[in-house]
Amino acid sequence: MSGGSHRPQSCRSAERLAIIIPYRNRFEHLHILLNTLIPLLVRQLADFRIFVIDQDMPTTFNRGMLFNVGFLEAEKIDNFDCFIFHDVDMLPLNDHCFYRCSSNPKHLTAAVSKWKYSLPYEGYFGGVVAFTKSQFKHINGDSNLYFGWGGEDDDLKGRVKKMGYTRLR
Repeated sequence: MSGGSHRPQSCRSAERLAIIIPYRNRFEHLHILLNTLIPLLVRQLADFRIFVIDQDMPTTFNRGMLFNVGFLEAEKIDNFDCFIFHDVDMLPLNDHCFYRCSSNPKHLTAAVSKWKYSLPYEGYFGGVVAFTKSQFKHINGDSNLYFGWGGEDDDLKGRVKKMGYTRLR
């Protein structure tokens, strides 16, 4: 894999994926995620590039802003069809979780082991989510207003709902 990207040789993928990972000081999590995610995407014959968006210290972590920065940086590099916003501590457990976009924004973490393979609360829309380029632009991206942890997932869910999308799982 060169430059954080992979393109299958045996076929042409239906969409080009940009995987956006907000990151700060969690090397062990990042190492495990990349060693799990890259082989899965290769097996799924995905055409993808991974963007690890790091936030320097000493400012408080702003996950939504890092998603927005990742989206803008990815757009400078190539014409991606699908943007998957991926927390560094969320791992796909099997190949049945397809990293692809849909006609509506898609929540890829519908069952999480640390929550006994359920969701932490009704309507949870965080962890790993997928948007087409036009969907993400239509909701005006993620909020830049949430520093620290909490609230940004619910804000994103609200933006999706406000613009008339149905969240898929």
